[in-house]
Amino acid sequence: MADDQAQFETLLLTLLSTENETRTQAEEAYDKIPGATKVPFLVQSLKSFNSSIEVRTLAAVLLRRLFTNTFEEIWPTIAVDLQNAIKQQLMLIIQEEITPPVRKKVCDAAAELARNLIDDDENMLWPEFLKFMFDCANSEDAGLRESALHIFCQVPGIFGNQQTHYLDVIKQMLSRSLHDKDHPDVWKEAVKATTAFLVANDKQVSLLSHFRDLLPAMIKGISDSVEEQDSDSLLKCLIELAENVPKYLRSQMEHIFPFCLKIISETNLEDSWRQLGMEVIVTLSETAPAMVRKHAKFMPLLVPQVLALMVDLEEEPDWSLQDEPEDEDTDSNAIAAESALDRLACALGGKTMLPHILSNVPQMLQNNDWRYRHAALMAISACGEGCHQQMEGMLGNILDAVLPYLKDPHPRVRYAACNALGQMCTDFGPLFQKKYHEKLVPNLLAVMDDEANPRVQAHGAAALVNFSEDCPKNILADYLDIIICKLEQVLNSKFKELMEKGTKMVLEQVVTTLASVADTSEEKFTAYYDRFMPCLKYIVQNAVQQELRLLRGKTIECISLIGLAVGRDKFLSDCSEVMQLLLKHQTAETEMADDDPQLSYMISAWARMCKIMGKDFQQYLPLVMGPVLKAASLKPEVALLDTDEMKDLESDSDWQFVTVGDQQNFGIRTAGLEEKATACQMLVCYARELREGFAEYAEEVVKIMVPLLKFYFHDDIRIAASESLPYLIDCAKIRGEEYVAEMWLHVCPSLLKAIEIEPEQSVLPEHLNSLAKCIEKLGRGCLSSENMHLLIQLMEKLFQDHFKRQEDRHEKRKDEDYDEDVEETLLEEDDEDVYILSKLSDILHSLFGTHKEEFFPIFDQLLPFAVKLLGPDRPWPDKQWGLCIWDDVVEHGGSNSVKYQQYFLRSMLDYIGDKQPEICQAASYGVGVMAQFGGDVYAQPCAEALPSLLKVIQHPESRSVENINPTENAISAVTKICKYNASGININEILPLWFSWLPVWEDEDEAVHIYNYLCDLIEMNHPVILGANNENLPRIVCIIGEAFSKECISTDDPLYSRMVNIVKQVQSNQELFQACVSQLTEEQKQALSTAVSQ
Repeated sequence: MADDQAQFETLLLTLLSTENETRTQAEEAYDKIPGATKVPFLVQSLKSFNSSIEVRTLAAVLLRRLFTNTFEEIWPTIAVDLQNAIKQQLMLIIQEEITPPVRKKVCDAAAELARNLIDDDENMLWPEFLKFMFDCANSEDAGLRESALHIFCQVPGIFGNQQTHYLDVIKQMLSRSLHDKDHPDVWKEAVKATTAFLVANDKQVSLLSHFRDLLPAMIKGISDSVEEQDSDSLLKCLIELAENVPKYLRSQMEHIFPFCLKIISETNLEDSWRQLGMEVIVTLSETAPAMVRKHAKFMPLLVPQVLALMVDLEEEPDWSLQDEPEDEDTDSNAIAAESALDRLACALGGKTMLPHILSNVPQMLQNNDWRYRHAALMAISACGEGCHQQMEGMLGNILDAVLPYLKDPHPRVRYAACNALGQMCTDFGPLFQKKYHEKLVPNLLAVMDDEANPRVQAHGAAALVNFSEDCPKNILADYLDIIICKLEQVLNSKFKELMEKGTKMVLEQVVTTLASVADTSEEKFTAYYDRFMPCLKYIVQNAVQQELRLLRGKTIECISLIGLAVGRDKFLSDCSEVMQLLLKHQTAETEMADDDPQLSYMISAWARMCKIMGKDFQQYLPLVMGPVLKAASLKPEVALLDTDEMKDLESDSDWQFVTVGDQQNFGIRTAGLEEKATACQMLVCYARELREGFAEYAEEVVKIMVPLLKFYFHDDIRIAASESLPYLIDCAKIRGEEYVAEMWLHVCPSLLKAIEIEPEQSVLPEHLNSLAKCIEKLGRGCLSSENMHLLIQLMEKLFQDHFKRQEDRHEKRKDEDYDEDVEETLLEEDDEDVYILSKLSDILHSLFGTHKEEFFPIFDQLLPFAVKLLGPDRPWPDKQWGLCIWDDVVEHGGSNSVKYQQYFLRSMLDYIGDKQPEICQAASYGVGVMAQFGGDVYAQPCAEALPSLLKVIQHPESRSVENINPTENAISAVTKICKYNASGININEILPLWFSWLPVWEDEDEAVHIYNYLCDLIEMNHPVILGANNENLPRIVCIIGEAFSKECISTDDPLYSRMVNIVKQVQSNQELFQACVSQLTEEQKQALSTAVSQ
């Protein structure tokens, strides 16, 4: 046994070898040893004090790793006696190890074992370790006291279900240690341990309050650590507290703000320390904005400090000439401060931030040092999103202040001015473009003449992208000639430069700008198509070198966007050639690398080509699907890391982290994630556009998409997976009902599970929408009794959550930090909730639509929620969606729905007169549904509703923008009463009024009912409508002419033909027809002429 142990320790030594081959062989040998064998060997190695510190440290690290990654597999296979010996030895080693770094690593391993020995009921199965920890905490040996705190820091939940019992003891231990100023390692570890404990109990309000008196000592310790400049870990603790338990810090805000401001202003400190000081305030602003706004007196001190960091730039003589700019130094003060200003503005709002930004920026713009002018312009870029409301009224002044700097002598200032204008186009579009296009376009085009400074020239073109993306098409159309002329000039010049010098950055940007302009211009770009397409095709064909991959990818994007803009007919002559060019690279012998920048452009371009070509794209599917499926199937690298391992990777921008549980972190390698998201979105496009033409891929794509419903690292991927499912069901229908049923059997449980466990409120509605569409497509009986039961349970839970969140918001309005900015946030949350409610209504709509009154017994389980939504005390969106649910009950339940009338009828009739347009519309629509589908049992309620409906229609403001939809729904309701359920009214009294309300045009669905009834009455020669001696014919022709000019009736609808025939009948009497037409507007005449000539 001793020989085996010696061999094992030799192996550990070899694992530390600097020789790669030797170390690799040792790793292979180590991996072959069973885990249960390794544990006692590693523990024994820790006891070998003759071994080097490096070997003992490695043994501790490997032991902790075993407990972290494979505890469930190895621990149960170790005999109980040996388990007890291991636990005993670990405690002994911690006591006897004299080298602090080694002891800390042994504590890590012991803590990991302790974490795993807390069972599901939170019983601590290693009680001796708790006693050991207390003994260490009370030891005279400062090293052991530090060890106890370190273990507690690693596993703050170590007391399990006994925590409440030990709370005062824990507090006493932490308090004593925080005040142990003779032993710096102890109080520093105490700050970390207290932080970990508070964060682990972040929802326990009473516990946080109980521990609040530890905060002054913690702040003092953090302050001392900054003075010492030893380790920034304690300052990071303050950020952790700000992020997780911000209100715990309330009592010390008067100390925290000056403390952080002092750190930010201390130019002798390392940049990273100053940025951490800034991060404390920024994080607090994000997690407790109202609390920070109460300390607004510090803002006049904070904003200048942040701006001062933004000035911290270095002069780079060749900066503006770089053809391949290096990635921005995200660790620099300037970039960190710019991000901080953006986050502060978004968190605290414009009322708090903008005055202080505006009080500093003007003098910075006048500074002779270019760095101040640059920082001022970047500050304008950074604060637009957060200060949107306040800046909107002063856009003209800001624009006039920025424009002169497009001609600044320093290229980086000109670049920053382009950046500010581009960002303002994005943040304030389309209003900014509508108001100031006359100033923006000429000035940005002038920047594109800056041949001597390619980076500035390219950024001018990039700002034009921002301008065109949100610019109304009719405004952009006025500038197309000069924009196209400039883009053509720069494109030709830079294409020549590429051939001669190999420079490509400006060319890449101009191609992107051209694509954006075409995308917004749509068919108006057709006139310029032939000026660009040959050159673009040439680039795709010839830009095959490694360094030109990005240019080729952007050009592919540009061609496909132009094709989409000008439409199939114009693009058709180039369509086949473009597809061949795209596929030529794809079908080449060498497969495209996963990180090839062309790949995502190519995948998106194919989807656009699919939209352009429609069914004709199907022939290319075998060639394009390979890379798309491969990208969609990408399995990113995921790792479970402890805190130390995460620190090693923190600076690696390729990794993102999510903390789970006690000090454990999931890391995901982000490479390929965006391509995966793009590929998933493209698969949605193929399924939607090609339908049965995509059938042969439906099964494979379903197998990819269904697991992605739980892909929590990327919201857009889950959304695409959800969105694809109804389309894939459509695709599969050509294979027969049995095939579709089998596919749905695979999809349905996963979709229901996704609804149950979706963590993001913004993604949940997409899952609900997908389910509603699937039910509509599959019809009655698509949900088994088990799945129907599960769905109703989920809907019950979502309704309960909806009401609970409303109550929570009501409570937040009573909070001491409540202010108008908090109200804005609460209203945003409310909008999110209402959107979910609307999707719950959609699911009920699909269930009633497919199951009719058979759904009533199941609906009864949700009845209390449907009733509660209509309550007089509910917010108006609740009433609106509650009415929509009851509209469906009546529409699809017909006369059988009368059994529910006690729950909804009175509310529906009362809400017709509600001042909120959405409620009035839903109630009016409901009366129309009662008339059309409810039969005789609803004749009396329909008659009772009539005066209220007339009041809505005859109100002086009934045709205003906000009221027109409720009004037209009310007119439609009267129409349906007259047509389907008139036994309780005098129809001849109503018809003259009804005729006077026409025309209608806004609500196209209801217009069909109204105009069909008009046609019925005309075709039966109703005297009220035609009038004495047909005197109303001119008015009838005018009504039809207005309906046609507003395009509210689809030309495919049989109603359209009925209306045209009526006009043609009048036209047969030319004299009469001319008399009618003479009273029409030009638009009405044109619409009628087009209709009768078809």
